[in-house]
Amino acid sequence: MGDAKAGEAYFRSRCASCHSASGDLKGFGAKIEDPKILQNTWLMPGGGRRGPGGGEGPQLHVPPATVTVAMASGEKVSGRLLRIDDFFVSLADASGAERSFRLGDGTTAEIHDPLEPHKQMLPKYTDKDIHDVTAYLVTLK
Repeated sequence: MGDAKAGEAYFRSRCASCHSASGDLKGFGAKIEDPKILQNTWLMPGGGRRGPGGGEGPQLHVPPATVTVAMASGEKVSGRLLRIDDFFVSLADASGAERSFRLGDGTTAEIHDPLEPHKQMLPKYTDKDIHDVTAYLVTLK
């Protein structure tokens, strides 16, 4: 475990612009009692980790990544991102229908991923940061 006071300071300086200990994270430590699972959950919410015994881990509401495809004609189509690579993007539109588009030749895709800030932080955390923030989050009962 880390230092909860240092974790709180880190949280306030790096996480509080998006998260609140009295808002979206209220009771976080009580919802996830196992510190290892809690740590994995805050590092990458919705990361598909399994809880003890192979069951599902904690269920957090993490909005899915969405995409807006802009075609050369000016038409735009938006939906939940299903898959993207260098050549194609697939999405599920509001009706649930799956649609795919070839990228290039004026067709572009703009991704809106609510987990992007977490993904960008992963290579920046030190072990101490991770342990300190986890020690702090455990205290959010």
